Amino acid sequence: MRRDERLLVSKIQDGTVIDHIPAGNALYVLKILGITGREGLRVAVVMNVESKKLGKKDIVKIEKLELKKDDVNKISLIAPTATINIIRNYKVVSKSKVSVPERIEGLFSCINPRCITNQPREPLKSKFRLVSLSPLKMQCEYCGYIMSHDEILRQLTGG
Repeated sequence: MRRDERLLVSKIQDGTVIDHIPAGNALYVLKILGITGREGLRVAVVMNVESKKLGKKDIVKIEKLELKKDDVNKISLIAPTATINIIRNYKVVSKSKVSVPERIEGLFSCINPRCITNQPREPLKSKFRLVSLSPLKMQCEYCGYIMSHDEILRQLTGG
């Protein structure tokens, strides 16, 4: 590859780099993190770049933001191949692969209207257990409804 063909994105001083996002999913990652561009954070989004592992991938860099556990869990549901790099003073101080948790509580709701978690007099947090990674399927621990990746994605992204 010639030097002028490389993609150049500047390093960030402090923050998070989310790498190995399946191609076309970077905007979903921003949406589930609530990043609109109006927060004043410097954000770099690189989409559909070459990847030895995935063929093509997306990358998101967010300056001055370190992700919380719930954020990483949400990302794992959208981008199970993602890696999270924490950057401090321009150096990677922590690198980890996301993993879909066996159990998830309160991150999204059961879409079964008859589920007890959807009843107004029952203030219960939703609870799901992992049924399948590929394709992603999560089962409600209360009513047994199995939610698909698309149903989870719609809830997490509001679309």
